[in-house]
Order: sequence, then structure tokens, then C-alpha cells
Amino acid sequence: MQFALSEDQLAVRDMARDFAARKIAPHAVRWDEEKHFPVEVMREAARLGIGGIYIRDDVGGSALTRFDAALIFEALAQGCPTVSAFISIHNMASWMIDAYGNDAQRHQWLPRLCSMELLASYCLTEPGSGSDAAALRTRGVCDGDHYVLNGQKQFISGAGESDLYVVMVRTGGDGPGGISTLVVEGDTPGLSVGANERKMGWNAQPTRAVIFENARVPVANRLGEEGIGFKIAMAGLDGGRINIAACSLGGAQSALDKSLRYMKERRAFGRRLDQFQALQFQLADMATELEAARTLVWRAAAALDRRDADATMLCAMAKRFGTDVGFEVANRALQLHGGYGYLSEYGIEKIVRDLRVHQILEGTNEIMRLIVSRKLIESAR
Repeated sequence: MQFALSEDQLAVRDMARDFAARKIAPHAVRWDEEKHFPVEVMREAARLGIGGIYIRDDVGGSALTRFDAALIFEALAQGCPTVSAFISIHNMASWMIDAYGNDAQRHQWLPRLCSMELLASYCLTEPGSGSDAAALRTRGVCDGDHYVLNGQKQFISGAGESDLYVVMVRTGGDGPGGISTLVVEGDTPGLSVGANERKMGWNAQPTRAVIFENARVPVANRLGEEGIGFKIAMAGLDGGRINIAACSLGGAQSALDKSLRYMKERRAFGRRLDQFQALQFQLADMATELEAARTLVWRAAAALDRRDADATMLCAMAKRFGTDVGFEVANRALQLHGGYGYLSEYGIEKIVRDLRVHQILEGTNEIMRLIVSRKLIESAR
């Protein structure tokens, strides 16, 4: 177990933190209000190696660890959780190509994904299958050297802006064994997207449905063999859960930092707010819970890097705990700001709105509890 960061890890974290402070944080509230997707800023981040953090270096990736990625996404999220979360999704989709694609596929797409010249989205959820992902109905029927796709994906981050969609489709029978993974290019005839959803938060990235109507996708775009798509999707989600937990920690840390600054300046009953013991206890609890969640996220990331047998369970634990703590800390930060916390200019209410969805996506926190409990029960037999 690692309790201190190495010099290299500190350098990686500080690089991402500096970029977020300079390029993301000053614009985060405006991007949220204008629903602006900051593609050019993300491409600047990619020039620092953030477009392909744990992608192998022969195709332009940074070849860093999941632990390093957790540090980076937390640091970026201190500038804006929404932007950090999209970059994490892009990395997750790119990693699936790197891990399961053949050499031709990797060299065809990954260099431009690592530079974020191309953007990637992950397509698993459907209107009728969210937590029950193995029940997905989007179908790919083989027709010569193509699959013909029909169906719809829902709540897809980056849809309409992304160039590649890593899509789970049913190429066989019912259940997880009938699912395959296809890389679908955004300009494929028969692929369309729905309207940009009006959301509580995450407004700096688009969220749309992705619709397939007799879309023809080359068989050569399939990752791995037929029938392993559910395995690929779940492997991607292990890392995605650590990433989104890290994004929650970054957003919550930013909210705590804002609270500390505000309480030094704001006075009530003749004293600064940070001189009231009851409020000091609030700050202590917020910082303690964040540190506990951060430690669990780091432990899960290290386990995933080592491919430990309990890595999936630890990733689920970290996602559940990290996103719950992140939201609660941000919500308490809003309360500490009083009425000012409810105003958009202070940036707190945006963080609260952004972090709320983290308890739902990448598998709801109820599903995280199910994963953990099943693993515990299996190990007790």
C-alpha cells in the first residue's frame, strides 16, 4: 500500500492541477451557462499527454498507470468536474481500443485519439437497459463483411461531437454472451443523434441519444471476437469507476477550498465564520471524509494496475464511496456559503449539480453495493 506520492506522481498531479487552474477554472461557470463544449482546451490538455493517459506509447499514448490517471482526473476536476469527466470517458473508450483492438485498429485510431484530434464516446446504456446492461437490444446483423446496426443508445456523453463511438451491440442470443463491441465512426450513414439533453449539471459536455438505422459498420471494426463485448464493457467500467470517483474528489476539494476562503472573509456576530467551533468541526469532517475517499480510490487504482483478484470489488467500493462523499462535501460547502452558495457566480452550486450525476453513471451506487455484496458472499462460500 502506498501512502505517499513519488516525485514523478507529484509532477504529474501538479502539471494537471496547473493546467486546470489556468485553462479550465476561470471559464467553468461560463461554459456551464453557455453549454459550451471546450474542445480546443481539451486538445491543449492532450498536448500534455492527457488524451491517452494509460494508452501504450507506440501509438502516442502516455503509458501511465491507473493510479496516475486518478491523480490527473482529480486535479482536472478542481477546475471543472464536467470537463474532467469527459476526458475520462474519452480515455476509457480509447483504452478499450488499445486493450482489445488488433494492431491495425490501434494504429488506425489511437494516434489521433491520444491527441484528441478525434473524440471518443462510450455507448452501452439504452432507453430500456441502464443498470441491466446485459439486456441491451441494439442489434448488429452480419451481412457479408459488414454489420447492419439498428437500435438506440441513451445518455451518451459527447454524442454529436465525438468522431468515434465504442458501441456494445447484440450480435448473438440473449444475455451477456451475445454482445460484441464495434467501433463506429461518427459519419457512418444511418447514424444520427438526438437533441442535446437539458440536464441538471454536466452542461459543458453534450449528452444525446445515438440512433442506428440500418447503419453499416465493417466487421473489421469489431474489437476482439464476437460475444466478448460485455466483458470488454465491464473491464472498461472498472477503470471508469475509479476515474469518476476521482472527478468527484476534485470537485469536492474545490468546493472545500472555496469554503475555506469564504469563511476567512465572511463575518457574523462580530467574528469570522472560521472562528466558530461548530463550523470548524464541519470543515474537519469534510476534509477527513475526502481524505478517506481519496485513500480508497488510490487503493483501488493500485489494485487495478496490479490486476488483483479483488480489483473489481475495490473499484466498485471506491466509486460508491468516492461519489457519495464528493457530493455530500460539495453540498455542505454550499450550506457553509449560505445564500451566496446558491448564486452561480460563486461556483459552488455548479459543483453540486455536476457531482450529483456521478452517483448514477458508470453504474449506479446501488449497483456498486450489489457488486460488492456478491463478491463478499462468493468469497465466504
